[in-house]
Amino acid sequence: MRTLKQSLHGLLVLALLLVPAQSLFAQELTADLQLLSQGEIRVGAVLENQDPDAEVQDRANFLVSRARLNLGYTQGGLQLLVSPQYSNIWGQQGYGSFHMFEAWAKYTLPFGLFAQVGRQALSYDDERIIGPNDWAMAAVSHDVLKLGYEGHGHKAHVILGYNQNPENLEGGTAYIDGSQPYKTMQTFWYHYDVPKIGLGASLLFMNLGVQGDESSKHIGVFYQQMLGTHISYKPEWGEFSASYYHQMGKDYQEVPIDAWMAAAKATVKASKVFSFTAGYDYLSGDPYFVVPEDGHFGVVYRDKIRGFSSLYGSHHKFYGMMEFFYVSTYYHGFSPGLQNAYAGVSASIAEKVSLSATYHYMATATKLEGLKMALGHCVELSASYDITKDINLSAGFSYMKGTETMDRLKRKSNRGDLRWAWITVVFSPRILNMKW
Repeated sequence: MRTLKQSLHGLLVLALLLVPAQSLFAQELTADLQLLSQGEIRVGAVLENQDPDAEVQDRANFLVSRARLNLGYTQGGLQLLVSPQYSNIWGQQGYGSFHMFEAWAKYTLPFGLFAQVGRQALSYDDERIIGPNDWAMAAVSHDVLKLGYEGHGHKAHVILGYNQNPENLEGGTAYIDGSQPYKTMQTFWYHYDVPKIGLGASLLFMNLGVQGDESSKHIGVFYQQMLGTHISYKPEWGEFSASYYHQMGKDYQEVPIDAWMAAAKATVKASKVFSFTAGYDYLSGDPYFVVPEDGHFGVVYRDKIRGFSSLYGSHHKFYGMMEFFYVSTYYHGFSPGLQNAYAGVSASIAEKVSLSATYHYMATATKLEGLKMALGHCVELSASYDITKDINLSAGFSYMKGTETMDRLKRKSNRGDLRWAWITVVFSPRILNMKW
């Protein structure tokens, strides 16, 4: 009997050693509120009405808003977060969109292993492939189970997702027109840091199962894979990063996929005030890309999909702030790819004020029949001012001088001159912080 008591006592001591003593008692409840309002003026844009004879007003003015409440609870290794969100355009019919942006539970063991389950925003590396895309009012989150380890410079995450339509009780496992563009997802991400020299390297592998739409006979699950790497180096003089990703597999029409992208970016800190940035993005496109005249349609057969898809990244950070590329689609779902060469300067003229200016030269990645590859030149200006630690005011202006190729590809409403201005105010106070 005494031996049994000693064994139980030993197990209790071991359990207490695995869980920090303070975690048995310390609890924290937080509430963070975000209220965002943004005004935009757009002159020249992608036409929704593709009738070339239709009269379309070039200019659009509108205001958008978002309200998000983050309720967090922590007790030792346990973390909970619930984040309801409402977004709308002022005056929108239907009163906007209300949904649960995040709702997850996470448990972390003292030696670095963790499990996180529920709806969660994902952010990896520079967010080129997987990010919350927080510029969009609704933003992006995923219903997944995430398992991982973080410690001693190593981070390894496994992300598992499975989506289903509840009304498909008679349709088996067909997943069509759901809230996510995939039915299944299996992702592995590994990252290693070398803090002494400011070097970080990541490896990403993603396997996506997709299904066709209601008009397609291909309702089986077809799998697409992505494999790539991201490297960053942060010395005292600035920062350098590079990425490469390759896509494989098949789409829902059983067409093989063979696409890739590469990017490099360098930032040099010239002084405490000024820094200079230059970079280049290349995203592969479909060959033999035919661009029909207005009112005409071209049909092209392709034995492979070579147009790269940036999947679930924060698209606003890349390829120009006007988002003509990889947000809106081209005719027939084909893509001529993209070359984006850019250079810019940013300045911190005061402790709470920053300015930036960026120039882009854009071109297609593949040759076009009867058109040049150049898409145009774009200049972007932006400013940000932290009024207080909880209030930020920002504004920007973008101008693009498009070419005939840009006009033909995007079917925009004017001939070459595209302008966009915006101003945003964000209130993000912590309204509750209780510890006991």
